[in-house]
Amino acid sequence: MSEQKDLPQVKIEPWSNDDLDLLRLINAPEMMEHLGGPETEEQILSRHKRYLEIGGRGTGHMFSISFLPRFEKVGSVGYWDSMWKNDNIYEIGWSVLPQYQGRGLATAGVAEAIVNASIEQKHRFIHAFPSINNPASNAVCRKLNFSLMGQCEFEYPPGNIMQCNNWRLDLRQ
Repeated sequence: MSEQKDLPQVKIEPWSNDDLDLLRLINAPEMMEHLGGPETEEQILSRHKRYLEIGGRGTGHMFSISFLPRFEKVGSVGYWDSMWKNDNIYEIGWSVLPQYQGRGLATAGVAEAIVNASIEQKHRFIHAFPSINNPASNAVCRKLNFSLMGQCEFEYPPGNIMQCNNWRLDLRQ
């Protein structure tokens, strides 16, 4: 990953019970615009539970992103086991709160998560599937040297078909 030294300083920490309020902030309409819209409180609580349990199941990791030096929680990043075109891969996703966007914090948080996934040596590739209409998330992939594999249809949330870019990064390089 090029130019990591130029990224703002962040720390990613395993998702905890204290992160439920962060998840509620991430659920704002402007944050969920490219992801099918805000979730209900029941869906948020279910997501929070999945985020808490994912590491223990060995199927990925979810993290909060803190902006240093004040440790302000600014967003989330995570990766999880997925299947893409008959290959076992990691899928990665992230969110940064609106007041912190445009500062490179998503790129820095995603870079940290990629380092973590690389150390695990479980899957060779990690994919991101941002909406083709989400320039900021597509820019994160470009900055971190993901390869654009093309456009695809992607179902997220269930029942909602999105036009996405398929970005892939080789974790062994």
